[in-house]
Amino acid sequence: MSLIRDMQSALKAELGQGFLLAPIVLGIRILLFFQMGVEPSTAVVLWIVASGFVSAALLVRGPEAMRPIFWLLALLAPGFSAAAWRSAQIAAPVLNWRYYGPVEGRVIGLDRSASGALRVTFDQVTLARMAPYETPAKVRISLYVSDAERRPLAGARMMTTAHLSPPSGPAEPGGFDFQRHAWFTQMGGVGYTRVPLLMASYPADRVSFFKLRLALSEKITQHLDGQTGTFASALMTGDRSGLSQKTLRDLRHSNLAHLLAISGLHMGLLVAFVFAALRFGLSLVPVLAAGGVVKKLASIGGLIAAAGYLGLSGSSIATERAFVMVAVALCAVLLERRAISLRAVAMAAIIILLRRPEAITGPGFQMSFAAITALVVVFNPLSQRNAGRAPKSFVWNLVTGTVISSAVAGLATLPIAAAHFNNIAQFGLIANLLSVPLMGGWVIPLAVFAICLLPFGLEWLPLRAMGWGLDWILGLADEVSNWKGAIHKVPAPPSWALFALCLGLLVMALMASRARLVGMAPLCAALFTWATVQRPDVLISDTGSLVGVLSENGRVLSKAKGSGFVASVWLENDGDPRFQDTAAIEWSHNKMRFGGGQIYAAAGKRGLRAFEGCEASDIVVFSEKFMGNAVCNVFDQTRLRETGSVAIWLLSDGQLDMKTARQMAGRRLWNDKTLRKQRLGY
Repeated sequence: MSLIRDMQSALKAELGQGFLLAPIVLGIRILLFFQMGVEPSTAVVLWIVASGFVSAALLVRGPEAMRPIFWLLALLAPGFSAAAWRSAQIAAPVLNWRYYGPVEGRVIGLDRSASGALRVTFDQVTLARMAPYETPAKVRISLYVSDAERRPLAGARMMTTAHLSPPSGPAEPGGFDFQRHAWFTQMGGVGYTRVPLLMASYPADRVSFFKLRLALSEKITQHLDGQTGTFASALMTGDRSGLSQKTLRDLRHSNLAHLLAISGLHMGLLVAFVFAALRFGLSLVPVLAAGGVVKKLASIGGLIAAAGYLGLSGSSIATERAFVMVAVALCAVLLERRAISLRAVAMAAIIILLRRPEAITGPGFQMSFAAITALVVVFNPLSQRNAGRAPKSFVWNLVTGTVISSAVAGLATLPIAAAHFNNIAQFGLIANLLSVPLMGGWVIPLAVFAICLLPFGLEWLPLRAMGWGLDWILGLADEVSNWKGAIHKVPAPPSWALFALCLGLLVMALMASRARLVGMAPLCAALFTWATVQRPDVLISDTGSLVGVLSENGRVLSKAKGSGFVASVWLENDGDPRFQDTAAIEWSHNKMRFGGGQIYAAAGKRGLRAFEGCEASDIVVFSEKFMGNAVCNVFDQTRLRETGSVAIWLLSDGQLDMKTARQMAGRRLWNDKTLRKQRLGY
């Protein structure tokens, strides 16, 4: 009987945590939607929505013993329907073929490619010989011209002659799906130009956050030179287009790249400074101080500052999450409730998941919520334990708070960052301990002062002082990134392993009873699978222009130049620190020994003409269309258009286990032009 009572008590305790578990259930259903091999029909979506309403009704009036099941079913429906609605609502035309010709559009975004080239994003696009209903809503073009560093005006209509193509599929089966990412940003074409941009019309007079962002960025770089100025622009406006590849590498290898992402740290520091300044200033007004409304007015001021920062910085996933968290906390202050709690974190997660379900698949969402959840789980008990005790010195609290928060946030985000970026910054804690206090106590307050003094032309005073702190951070990043062993490379885990790992950690953090130990099962399974992961023996790109064969010395690539992005993704996922040219040294004469045969990489028309036949155990890869007959396994342009990238494992019995990107991704709106034509008409 005691065992039954214990089980009943544990169940009641967990049901009390139901709100905290709600975003987990929502997230699981959204992930299942994205993992489906077929696009769900409207009838399926409506049936799931109806089942959600029925479950919600039974949750109120059904038998008490069945309420946990009804609660789960009621939560599954919103996650699925939100993802399905978002996928259809965001739909926009996608290029179905390679395009070369004139491109005209309005400038709405600037950033940098992995190679360092300036990229321009256009909307209101016009393409030659293409009907408006077929024209992509947005295209992104990399500039490879002599004056590429001359940034176009925000909102201006520009024209050029460019090569455009549809967004590419995963570099390897199960990898990052750029087609899906592009679908949810309405990016219907990507490409490059070697022709300068020409002005078609000047920007409209109306004000936009993008214009303000670039104008403020230009003002900052007038007072701060070099990478210090571009770093300041990235912190204050989210404009990273001026950052060099070396600066980005140094920040990543020292685990300080999170300082670039306008997220919880920046939003929290900004709002804390504004809140404290307003509270102190308003307390000096006797009428307000006597009325007891100072804290509420300061909360409203902090909320306005946070909303302005959200719009100015570009409204990324991490910034939205930070804004929702701050808004929930400040509204709690207005209602005289507890400001920071796991319920506030859960509320922020639910809002983001229902508004932008696709965010759950990205590292920004995963890392930001992992960090904030871990910080709340650790600091809430510490604050309760210290309640009623005499406060210690400010310096002690600053030092201990920085050490604990950096360690907790770093450990919480470590597995997620390693899974997405294949790097572990081994000295990241040291770099953060020496940088984060300076960011909060010096850089952010001076940035706020600079904004306040901007209308008077005195912004240069705080900006110059702010530059000293940024110089220290950049110098520290450069030093730490060059330490021996600063970066440890790790292979990419299976996608389900990252999900199981996050699920296990969340269960252990959020469940109230000893049942939290259940989270150890998926956690251990994920870590074991990750540690013993078997990378594909052969990888073939979706264009057939690159092949990689795994050898004892690492992956051997079929060419030293070209397809650089795909090559870097393969090597990173292998946990291999080499560059493409080094990895291609062992490949000779367009072929490589594999299993009982050979792999031929016949790139281009020259490779196609030089092909002399093959054996049944061989694999031949063409980047062109192959019209002849062959007894071996042939991957040519026609076949690869259907399969996408290919991964092959050599089994112990000599057989081949092959997976394709299309098998892994299924037929979805973002990767199947026939399906888009049937469902959407374009």
